[in-house]
Amino acid sequence: MCRPFTVHRRPRPRPRLGRGAIRTVVADLLPEHTASEEHSPAPELPVTLDMPGKVADFLRAAELDDVERAALDQGVTVRCGQGYTQRVGAVPAVHRQLLARCQPLNGGQGLLAVPAQRKARREYENRVSALTPGP
Repeated sequence: MCRPFTVHRRPRPRPRLGRGAIRTVVADLLPEHTASEEHSPAPELPVTLDMPGKVADFLRAAELDDVERAALDQGVTVRCGQGYTQRVGAVPAVHRQLLARCQPLNGGQGLLAVPAQRKARREYENRVSALTPGP
């Protein structure tokens, strides 16, 4: 005995809501919550970056703000090869400030440029710039 021929239907895909539609629905349902969130900037989350040891040594001898000094002091030293790296956890704005403080390692302002220090600063600059575009 043969079975009758049956057609299998595909289930219809559910319509997807975009982020804009979801924000509109949330804004309509909870206007007091979304109004305060729109005006306040999003807080920056701390990021851990590896700072070359030559940069960390230079910054330890420099005059730093309290926040910068605390971030540098709380970093973890990691030995690698002949030198070391300092794992510094801070918000991206502090990393950008630390990068600005070690600008003399490039040899500007009449200082002698040491190639290893320039390279170390450039490595740290690449890591900081990979986070987010700065101001």
